[in-house]
Amino acid sequence: MSLARYAIMDGEVVPWHEARVHVFTPAFKYGSNVFEGLRAYWNEDEEELYVFRLAEHMERLEFSQRMMRLDRIIDGDHVASKVLELLRANETRETVHIRPTIFIAGDGDTTAQGPIHLAITAVARPLPERVHAGCSAQISNWERINDRAMPLRIKAGTNYGNSRYGAVQAKIDGYDTALFLNRNGKISEGPGMCFFMIRDGVPITPSVTSDILESITRDTVLELLRDRMGLSPVEREVDRSELGAAEEAFFCGTGWEITPINSIDRLDIGAGEPGPLTRRLQALYFDIVHGRDSEYGHWCTRVWGG
Repeated sequence: MSLARYAIMDGEVVPWHEARVHVFTPAFKYGSNVFEGLRAYWNEDEEELYVFRLAEHMERLEFSQRMMRLDRIIDGDHVASKVLELLRANETRETVHIRPTIFIAGDGDTTAQGPIHLAITAVARPLPERVHAGCSAQISNWERINDRAMPLRIKAGTNYGNSRYGAVQAKIDGYDTALFLNRNGKISEGPGMCFFMIRDGVPITPSVTSDILESITRDTVLELLRDRMGLSPVEREVDRSELGAAEEAFFCGTGWEITPINSIDRLDIGAGEPGPLTRRLQALYFDIVHGRDSEYGHWCTRVWGG
C-alpha cells in the first residue's frame, strides 16, 4: 500500500503525517467511530477517475452515525464533496481505496456522543492475486456477533474486532480468510465481505437478517445477476452443509471486490478453481466500476470531469 501526500481532517486538506488523533480520545480507547470503505477506479483510456456508488456510501454513513447516537450528523453530501476534494488535492490518477471516518474525539468516556470529527484518507491498493486465483476459507470457530449485541448493518470500527479474531485465526491455520456462522448456526459473512454460492445454477446469498453488513457491493451483485446476467438470485438462510453442494462461491465487498472461493475447510468448491459464472460477473463488475458501461454511469462519479 502506497501512502498519499494528503488526508482530510475536519474539512481541511493536511499533509499525510499531520492527520493524527490523541491516544486518549474515545475513538482510540474504545473504537468509537463509524466509517465507509469505497473505491475510486482509474480509467486509463479516458484519463478519468470514477468513484463507485458514492451517494449510496454516504447514505449508509449517515445511517451509521444515527445508530452510533452521535450528538450531530455530518451530512453525507458534505463528506462526498470532501472525498472529491481530497482526490483532486492528491492529483489521484490511479485506483484508490477511500475511507471517510467519523469519530469521537476529546477526553470523553465510553458513553461520549461527541465532539465529532471527520477524517478522510485515500490510498492506492494493487489488485490482490486472490481476485484472479481465488482464495481458501475456513469456517470460523468464532461466532459472528448478532444484531442483539451490536448493529452489524452499519460500518462501525468496533464491529471489526470480531472480524479480526476470525481472520487472524484463519491465517494462523493456513487459510486465506474466514467465513462466519451466526448465532443460529447459519452462514453469515466473511470478516469484511459478503458471501455468495452457486447451487444448481442458482446464486444464493445469506439474507440481510443473517447478521451481515447491508453491503453496497452485495446490492450491486444482486442487481447485476438479475438485470444483466438473466439469473434469479435467492436471499435466504444458508446451512453449513450446503457449501459442499456448491458449484461456485465468491466473496464480494469494496475491499474484496469479486473474489472467487476455491475451497472451504479444505473441501473444494466445484472444480477447486474460479468458476465461469464468477468470471463473467467479475468482468462485468470491473467494466462498470471503471466507467466502461454507460448503462451504469449513474453509479460512477467523475473526479476530473472528463
